[in-house]
Amino acid sequence: MSEAFHPELEATAERIASMEIRGAATIAGAAAEALATQARASDAADPAGFRREHRRAGRRLYDTRPTAVSLPNALRYVLDRMDGDSVAELRASVVEAAEAFQTRLDRAQTDLGEIGANRLRDGDTVMTHCHSTDALACVEAAVEQGKELSAVVKETRPRNQGHITAEQLRAAGVDVTLIVDSAARRYLDEVDHVLVGADSIAADGSVVNKIGTSGLAVNARERGVPIVVAAQTIKLHPETLTGQTVEIEMRAETEVVDDETRAEIGGVAVENPAFDVTPPRYVDAIVTESGQFPPETIVTLMRELFGESAARPWADSEE
Repeated sequence: MSEAFHPELEATAERIASMEIRGAATIAGAAAEALATQARASDAADPAGFRREHRRAGRRLYDTRPTAVSLPNALRYVLDRMDGDSVAELRASVVEAAEAFQTRLDRAQTDLGEIGANRLRDGDTVMTHCHSTDALACVEAAVEQGKELSAVVKETRPRNQGHITAEQLRAAGVDVTLIVDSAARRYLDEVDHVLVGADSIAADGSVVNKIGTSGLAVNARERGVPIVVAAQTIKLHPETLTGQTVEIEMRAETEVVDDETRAEIGGVAVENPAFDVTPPRYVDAIVTESGQFPPETIVTLMRELFGESAARPWADSEE
């Protein structure tokens, strides 16, 4: 019996590690397909060998980008559904699960957009933060339904991802006003919804997103403006079921100040956190391809899709 990885799985692992494959959905889909490829080509002699081989394959993929939330979710979805009393049954279960996951992934943003569009009325104004294709999908679907919308777009320092959002919303036929981040509170009285994406969502409904989201949410709640988070289910973070916190990435200070400015300022500390955490009490709804949920109930969907615990099926090995 051979337990070597299929060349395509190995190539996928290397491309994820090098970030040639990037983006939550792209990473997740590539990982699921790699497991299916391994299953189709497996020459395992018995069920125990097949299971061991695929746990090792899952571990190989996981180790490429262990902090990417969508990657372990793809592995959980497929490996948790690996079932059967023979190699043939196990092979079929892995391939079927991988194909089901890919089908769900292919439709996720379209389905999410249609669900989110139902929250938007003709004539509404939304405020956005950073750049989220899931949030954009909701607006684009609403426009396709014939609704006229406008948007107040925060520039989102320090990398100005709001500029991308502004450009794409304008291309979709939305009337766009671009504002500096610090002006958000002033314009909240003029908007009907705050619509943002998510980097990941914890089991308690907390939303991890681009730095500045939590402050915007607090201000929106004070003004009575609903906060809607649009996020595919691959952004759910099962590790938080056991109380694990989400690590906040600290990025380079050069994104905030260039070398010349740094020299002028002198010896001060410069910090550049990429994300913050918005508590569920400031979020009105989380829109996913499976429907919209109050943040406190998102854990039910998390368990349905990715298991009852934060167990790592790729690490469940007798080796």
